[in-house]
Amino acid sequence: MDINDLVRENIKNLKPYSTARDEFKGQASVFLDANENSYGSPLPANYNRYPDPLQLDLKDAISKIKGVPIENTFLGNGSDEAIDLLFRAFCNPGKDNVIVLPPTYGMYEVSANINDVEIRKVSLLPNFQLDMEKIAETIDQNTKLIFICSPNNPTGNSINREDIETILTNFKGLVVVDEAYINYARQKTFIQELTEYANLVILQTFSKAWGLAALRLGMAFSSRKVIDILNKIKPPYNINQATQDLAFEALKNISQVNDWIKESVAERQRLSDALIDLKIVTKVYPSDANFILVEVTNALQIYDTLVNQGIIVRDRSKVTLCEGCLRITVGTKEENDYLLNVLKNIS
Repeated sequence: MDINDLVRENIKNLKPYSTARDEFKGQASVFLDANENSYGSPLPANYNRYPDPLQLDLKDAISKIKGVPIENTFLGNGSDEAIDLLFRAFCNPGKDNVIVLPPTYGMYEVSANINDVEIRKVSLLPNFQLDMEKIAETIDQNTKLIFICSPNNPTGNSINREDIETILTNFKGLVVVDEAYINYARQKTFIQELTEYANLVILQTFSKAWGLAALRLGMAFSSRKVIDILNKIKPPYNINQATQDLAFEALKNISQVNDWIKESVAERQRLSDALIDLKIVTKVYPSDANFILVEVTNALQIYDTLVNQGIIVRDRSKVTLCEGCLRITVGTKEENDYLLNVLKNIS
C-alpha cells in the first residue's frame, strides 16, 4: 500500500514551519538567529536556547534500546500528541472515520471528536478479544485508522497477535497498536514487525514502566513515510530541552527499570491471588499490565470506602463490558498490603 494515498490533500501540500535550528546544522560559537536571550537563563543548564526540534540525540539513545532506527521514531508530548497528529494527518473532518474497540483508552474518541472525525465502535467480545467479523463489516472506503490497545486499558489483557496481524494484512488504512503497557506483558512487542507492515503504527510511552509520567514523553514507531508526515505537522519544538535531558539520563538506568518491572509483575500476581479470596470480589481478570480489573459486589460503595481511607482506584463500573468493576493499579508491597487490609474489612 502507498501511505501517500491515505494522507489528507492539504497535508500533502503543506509547507512546514522552518525553525532557526532547521535551517542551520553544524557547529558555531555565536548564535544570533533565533531571537533567544543571549545572556543565558536563571537555570544552570543552557535553557535559553531552543531544543533540537527532531530530538536526534534522544532518539539515538532510544534506538539503542528499542532497536528502531531514528527515521522510524517520532517523539511526542505524551502518546496523546501522536494520536492527535494521526487524526490531523490522515482523517478528513466530516468525511473519514476511525474504528475503536471499547472498552479501551478514552483519548482515541476524544481526539476523534476534537478533529470532527466519525468514531465507529466495535465492542470487544466478552473475553475482551477482537470481534473480527464485526470489524470487517464496519470498515468502509473512508475508514482511515483502527486503534488497538494491547495490553488493553482498562481490561489488562493482550489482544491475540494473530488477529492483529490479520487486520494489518487486510486493512488498507493505518493500524495503531498502543503498547503503553507492553513492558509488563508476556506478549512481545510488534516492533519487530515494522519492516513487514507499512501501515503499522506502534505507540509506547515513558509514563508507565519508565516512571516518567510527569515528563509527558511518548513514542511512535512506524514506516519512514508515516514518521516524516508526523514530523511535518508537529509543533516546531514539541519536546522541551528539560524533558530531553531528563529522559536521556533515565535511559542510562535501564537495569533499575527492569528491576521495577519484575517487582511490579510479582506484586500483580500476589495482589490478584489475594483479591480473589476476598468476599467482596467476584472476579479478578488476568492482566498483562501494571493494573488489575476487579469485579466487586458494589463498586461505588467500595470505591467510596477506599477514598475515605485515602486510597484512590478507578471506578470503571459504567464502562462497556466492565460493569461492577474497579481498576486497581499495582502499587508497592506496602501500598498493596494497606489496600488489602482495608478491603478485608468491607462487608
